[in-house]
Amino acid sequence: MTGSNNKTCVGGRFVGKVALVIGAGRPVDGWNNGGAAARAYAAEGAQVICVDRDLDAAERTRAAIEREGGVALAISADATDLNEMEILAATVQQDFGRIDVLHNNIGATIMGGPVELSEADFHKALDLNLGTVFRTCKAVLPFMARASKGAIVNVSSLAAIRWTGYAYFAYSAAKAAVNQATVSIAMEYASCGIRANCVIPGAIETPMLQQAIAGAYASAEEMRQARLSMVPMRRNGQPEDVAQAALFLASDAAGFITGVCLPVDGGQNCSARAF
Repeated sequence: MTGSNNKTCVGGRFVGKVALVIGAGRPVDGWNNGGAAARAYAAEGAQVICVDRDLDAAERTRAAIEREGGVALAISADATDLNEMEILAATVQQDFGRIDVLHNNIGATIMGGPVELSEADFHKALDLNLGTVFRTCKAVLPFMARASKGAIVNVSSLAAIRWTGYAYFAYSAAKAAVNQATVSIAMEYASCGIRANCVIPGAIETPMLQQAIAGAYASAEEMRQARLSMVPMRRNGQPEDVAQAALFLASDAAGFITGVCLPVDGGQNCSARAF
């Protein structure tokens, strides 16, 4: 996502709502999925809490949102620490009086198959990709249940549902668990007015992913061409593509949709050619 075409929209879908975006920090250059999601919620009128372990990264997202007329707050918190997530949720509830949207964006592609992967890295991948969803939901769900409303959007990966050509065993397993965890939350809390859905990004151009998989290719151009060839639409997605899908699932327009795991991948999940 480039430029500043994501302007705050008076009368947008999230006016009067509070969106808690976990993993909202953005890199120095460009946009990632978390930053783009925070920006998109703000553009639709939400008050956005930009949470990241890296406060500078969260501040970059907040500053970009405020330059475009949105309302945001940057907070440093570690989603691998349950106590920090419980304090975060309680503070947001106290200061804003509500948590309408919980958006979980944390992900880490720790490379290696089951033979190459160390046990420490296996557990680290599970904790970062799945454990963070557990902790944020554990902290936020009681407040949503008390209000009898709320929307949770978890960000998964195409690697959760099919082989994508990259050996990241623990990442794929953890993201597959995120999909089913989302369905479990959706079913358990459906009668409480809480919806939970999942976005499954495919080949999205983000700095983190490109760095993680760069070693699988001889050059940046080879990587670009290989990734383009995977996608039936013959283009890589942008963080804004993921953000717009998340906005729909979190919005009242999706009020009768819960337990859905939605691919945002240019058709790659349907293609016979995975890689």
